[in-house]
Amino acid sequence: MSGRDVFVIADNVFSPLGKTTAENFSGLKQNRSAVKPYQYRSQAYCASLFDIGEFPASQTGYTKFEQLLIASIQNALGLSGLSALDEKTVLIISSTKGNIGLLETEPVTPALHERIGLSTSAELVAEYFGFQHKPIVISNACVSGVVAILAGMRMLRSGQFEHAVIAGAELVSEFIVSGFQSFQALSPQQCRPFDKNRDGLNLGEGAATIILSSDKKYEGAIKVLGGGISNDANHISGPSRTGQELANAIEVALKDARFSAGDIDFISAHGTATQYNDEMEANAIALAGLESVPLNSLKGYYGHTLGAAGILESVISIQSLKGNFFFATPGFEETGVTKPVNVSAGAFQIPAKNLLKTASGFGGCNAAVVFGK
Repeated sequence: MSGRDVFVIADNVFSPLGKTTAENFSGLKQNRSAVKPYQYRSQAYCASLFDIGEFPASQTGYTKFEQLLIASIQNALGLSGLSALDEKTVLIISSTKGNIGLLETEPVTPALHERIGLSTSAELVAEYFGFQHKPIVISNACVSGVVAILAGMRMLRSGQFEHAVIAGAELVSEFIVSGFQSFQALSPQQCRPFDKNRDGLNLGEGAATIILSSDKKYEGAIKVLGGGISNDANHISGPSRTGQELANAIEVALKDARFSAGDIDFISAHGTATQYNDEMEANAIALAGLESVPLNSLKGYYGHTLGAAGILESVISIQSLKGNFFFATPGFEETGVTKPVNVSAGAFQIPAKNLLKTASGFGGCNAAVVFGK
């Protein structure tokens, strides 16, 4: 690890399970899932979607996507005690689709093209809070959230900024549902990560924020210890068949943290419950020497929240690390991957110091981040 230490000082998860991290963590401890059955064009699928009453209060001039980001950031900032007006603070926004749903409800005009841009949303959110610097947008398929955390970590390590507010959000639109249906990737039931009977993923809506700081007064807080990014260079939608490239990202993350495989106490996996992703990820974990480390996937609770997933699942896993409580992998019963990895079928207490979070996405992108006490 090089440069300054980077601490996690506040966070938020805003999902159909709750509007704060505490509400979400409590719901998970009660084994509650937000995944429910829906239909689109006569095809059944399951997803974790907001009901109207669960959505943030309407704010004039902001889309639902932006309102979701604002609600999550507002809660985390309030917990942190930081001011968005601080010159040493940067805002990083993570999403894959942003306002793409507007194409289904608004006339397609040059103005709409401008409005649906992720940079437009990021600037509006930054202006709402008064951030002093131009916001940074990370949109790299489903690794976006983890990459955003690593971008924040690197900027703080280098001294470019002292604080980073990192937020991701995603809403499920017809565009997203039809896209995943075209891949025959959506399950009509709650997803089953790493299970032999897995048959596809569940989609999810939500937002999450994590606030990082290099200020030494936070010594003793959870640290972001290292990270790595790689690409399969294999196929636009199909992951590596060997898992070597995700294993490379994991190994870079461990080296960055000055760790060996034996230092990791549990893994928050990407675990989408698709045939190829789970097989690839299990291969990668085994190649990195982590096959015996307890592993879970939170997708059966939240669905796949795409560009928000890496942040949302990191926040929940950090709370697990703080509480020494490891959640189950909903839907998992019997191993269905070639390399036997230690998938958690039930929740349990675990004396943990360090965790690994992994992510993979379309285009062959992979990312890994290490957090520790």
